[in-house]
Amino acid sequence: MSEKKKRRKGQKKKPPTNIFHPAYWPTWLGLGVLRLLALLPIPLIGRLGDGLGMLLWAVVPSRRHIVRTNLGLAFPELGTRGRRRLERAHFRSAARGMLEGALAWWAPINRLAPYYTIDGLEHLEAAREGGRGVILLGPHYTSVEMCGKIIGAHVADFYPVYKPAKDRAFNAAMVRARRTGVVDVLPNTDMRRILRVLREGNVVFYAPDQDFGRQGSVFAPFMGVETSTLTMTARLARSTGARVVPLHCRRLAGNRWHVFLEPALEPFPTGDDVADATRINSVIEAQVRDAPEQYLWLHRRFKTRPDPDAPNPYARAGRRD
Repeated sequence: MSEKKKRRKGQKKKPPTNIFHPAYWPTWLGLGVLRLLALLPIPLIGRLGDGLGMLLWAVVPSRRHIVRTNLGLAFPELGTRGRRRLERAHFRSAARGMLEGALAWWAPINRLAPYYTIDGLEHLEAAREGGRGVILLGPHYTSVEMCGKIIGAHVADFYPVYKPAKDRAFNAAMVRARRTGVVDVLPNTDMRRILRVLREGNVVFYAPDQDFGRQGSVFAPFMGVETSTLTMTARLARSTGARVVPLHCRRLAGNRWHVFLEPALEPFPTGDDVADATRINSVIEAQVRDAPEQYLWLHRRFKTRPDPDAPNPYARAGRRD
């Protein structure tokens, strides 16, 4: 084989730019199914989510391995049997979250109103004193889509921050749906716009609790593990004068959701990146421990280790993870 052909074979084919290209038809089909499911009664959607969760637990061993690793690091005190129960509960919660996402994207808010409560909006208003912007610290719960939908119905100048999806068709549908009921959505790659929106005194939803490696991060304790934690929350607050208000959304029995906001973090930021990251992680951890199955354990939260030579905790023998 010629060198030119070898190079061509090793190159990844660029995805089509046209979101209606046949390559994206499976994506549109999946989105169509979700949109139809969103028309079902909400209690039935919850039961379907539970069943789908157990199916995914059984047939997606790679994701089961990630969740199992995370729970082993975060909850060693539960023992194997307790963590296996939590593992299955998490898959049910994650699948419910996926179907609830369809509701959040396409159901009108008046249909959802009987199913949710919201508390703590007074903390948001207090944080806005003097025209300051507000960063809603919203961790990655499995109910995060529903949380954004509910906040958008109660906060007029709300801007959720999102991570663009690699699938162009899915990203287009996601952006269009998430824009409903809010001023606009902000890609996490557009930091200048995020800063401008905060300086103008608006409200931004920001979720910093994922592992993006070492750049822009420090190591701070989370669930008893030294965890790579973004410093961007403190930097945004320091650059704009915005207050940071913890936001939580919990799924309750009876297919209900409860959104609650806490008082703004004070003092914050302190100028110490590790101390600020530790404060953020402690706020998130307190809520995770109250409803551990509802946190997004499907993400490799502990992949980056303080020692760069330490083994990847998610690696499996004979596989490249």
